[in-house]
Amino acid sequence: MGTPPRECVPEQPVRRERARPLLWAPLAGVTALVLAGAVLWLARRRDAADLVWAFATVAALAPAAWSVLRQLWRRQFGVDVIAVLALAGALVVREYLAGAVIALMLVTGRALEAYAQGRATRDLRALLARAPRNARRRGPDGSVEEVPLDAVAAGDRLLVGPGDVVPVDGQVDEPVTLDESAVTGESRLVRRAAGEQVASGVVNAGAGFGMRATKDAAGSTYAGIVRLAEEATARKAPMVRLADRYAAAFVPFTLVLAGLGWLLSGEFVRAVAVLVVATPCPLLLATPIAIVSGLSRTARRGVLVRDGGSLELLGRARVLLVDKTGTLTAGRPRAAEVEAAPGGNREDVLRLAASVEQLSPHVLARALVAQARHRGLSLSEPTEVTEEPGRGVRGFVDGRLVRVGQLDEDLPEWARRARSRADLAGRSVVWVSGEAGPLGAIVLEDPVRPDARRTVRRLREVGLRRIVMVTGDRPDTAAQVAQAVGVDDVLARCSPPEKVARVREEAGRAVTVMVGDGVNDAPALAEAHVGVAMGATGATASADVADAVLTVDRLDRLADAVEIARYARRIAVQSATVGMGLAVLAMFVAAVGRLPPVAGAFLQEGIDVLVILNALRALGGGLRRRDVSSDTREILDRYAGEHGGIRDVLAGLRDTADLVATRPDAPECVPALRETHRRLTGEVLPHEAAEERHLYPALADPLGSAEATSTMSRAHVEIRRLVDRVGAHLAQAGDGPLRRDQLTDLLAALYGLEAVLRLHLTQEEEEYFSLSPAAPAGGER
Repeated sequence: MGTPPRECVPEQPVRRERARPLLWAPLAGVTALVLAGAVLWLARRRDAADLVWAFATVAALAPAAWSVLRQLWRRQFGVDVIAVLALAGALVVREYLAGAVIALMLVTGRALEAYAQGRATRDLRALLARAPRNARRRGPDGSVEEVPLDAVAAGDRLLVGPGDVVPVDGQVDEPVTLDESAVTGESRLVRRAAGEQVASGVVNAGAGFGMRATKDAAGSTYAGIVRLAEEATARKAPMVRLADRYAAAFVPFTLVLAGLGWLLSGEFVRAVAVLVVATPCPLLLATPIAIVSGLSRTARRGVLVRDGGSLELLGRARVLLVDKTGTLTAGRPRAAEVEAAPGGNREDVLRLAASVEQLSPHVLARALVAQARHRGLSLSEPTEVTEEPGRGVRGFVDGRLVRVGQLDEDLPEWARRARSRADLAGRSVVWVSGEAGPLGAIVLEDPVRPDARRTVRRLREVGLRRIVMVTGDRPDTAAQVAQAVGVDDVLARCSPPEKVARVREEAGRAVTVMVGDGVNDAPALAEAHVGVAMGATGATASADVADAVLTVDRLDRLADAVEIARYARRIAVQSATVGMGLAVLAMFVAAVGRLPPVAGAFLQEGIDVLVILNALRALGGGLRRRDVSSDTREILDRYAGEHGGIRDVLAGLRDTADLVATRPDAPECVPALRETHRRLTGEVLPHEAAEERHLYPALADPLGSAEATSTMSRAHVEIRRLVDRVGAHLAQAGDGPLRRDQLTDLLAALYGLEAVLRLHLTQEEEEYFSLSPAAPAGGER
């Protein structure tokens, strides 16, 4: 759609990057002065050391005093008031070393806070960069000219090229295929007939098409999303430091106690002693250490939290709103099942489809090719490949004509059954056809992440009271995902403004976290107390307005981040409470004249060391989940890899059951049943037995006990029982056909085995295989 003009690129982030090293300049300067004073003191040049330390105290006092004055002018105050008075008091009583140490702790806390806040600055540059800048407009004579987006008015005739972002809302002139995930969250490609409405911000996934603008740029859908994100970000209140929340009570108390000590004794030195002991270093340093430790730990788990305030809020979260597509689900289409025409072969159907799709840039094409290669299929080079918008791809593979896409012709009985099953499951179907008709069907799904249900359960365990799924997807599909992961409520067909309204409603009652991955989620992420973006999926727009970004394509790391945030916040509060509690006791002693300023300074430093050591506990602990060892990880990955073959057996089992149900007298019925039984006894049962011997014992430690796998072991017993029942029916049939009196019990065994085995595989993938860091986002369904 044209390159954005230079003036559209924000320059403020560049200036922030250049200014970032300046954040550490005060800390470096004060540290150098403190060390220089120490060197002079060791060299027995005490007066020079005092002078250097006094200069360090003044260097910290001046900006701190200016900051406090500005706060007081705005009728605000925090614990910095005490720090300023303590620094000034240290100068008055000539306790220069204590002043220098207080100065060092003050600037260290400031530097840590400034660093975190520098990372917190959110902008919309990715969201804005994706917005179309120009449009191709048709003139009265049929010519096409590229015009600025602002020049487009309702009623203009536009041309949208392949891969272009639709510039404004409008009405299409012909059938089109669109990727609407950026606006609706719907992962599947959508076909729109001639005359239907399309929204700006969606991507043309087919050939170029004409359209008539029904709105100008300012009134179109995508502009509204950008505007919502900007408004929500601007409205979002600044984070309040944990330390300042203590100020409302602690600062007045300190000043009153210091004043009473001075008033009742007439000795100003008592007031200074109180202020020196009251220096809030446990708040200004120990608290940032705990919070920054939490930030560091979440980063190592693959979650980048932008600032300490966001980490604090994440630790206090009570409500979670989560998008479906790309968050609870993989966000990418995948072949859930491959159906072959009678007499055909599933692997050959997938191989032909992937071969002809190799030259297509379509997201579905990439998925089919990747899955075929994952299964080890050898793809052929296609020839004479053409792509029809909204229809699919056609070409020649090994001299055979192959079409992959949609079919309008009458379907044979097997194909109608396949489509019916797909519709009932909320899935879509892509047909693979040849000269004589359909060769097979590929059933597509956007699979639920294997770690989604476990993550939801862990989030409840750490204190989230309410988990809601908000999605632009269809109600039936949304309901299936909601049931699978166990959320409390679901809001389907939810537009970006509706998501923002729901987040705002929930945020008014409790600390709310919103998780999403698309452009359509950006306004809601900005509106929430803590917005979390699935950054590993390439959702740069949502990541730019989020407070935390998942850099790995795993949802369970969100639960890790919440647990770490709660632990770090608990350690921070504990450090602050214990440190300030000890300081209060020392303040009373100082107020009655039993603790002079010099001794108070050293006592305060002892308290500081104590709370800092406690704050360093935030570097470890707090996670309920145990990481698996490298040996266990290898076992998990090995058995997870075998599930692909087990699912092939599962697909054949369903076909055999359907054959027994519809044509029990067919000559191929008993041979198909024997082949299915052979694969069950030769592939499935050995796999289950090996899991009992190797996998389940290895999981005892990460799961907490050997009893955690008992239900899965019981499923193995049931699977073996049903396989044995199928074998018993084959033995009764002998070399002849199946008897009529066998059919009811045999079908119960076959369909029951298919259901139990499918559920068992899914449970293993969710409960066990998702423990491995190498677990795929969508599982191998």
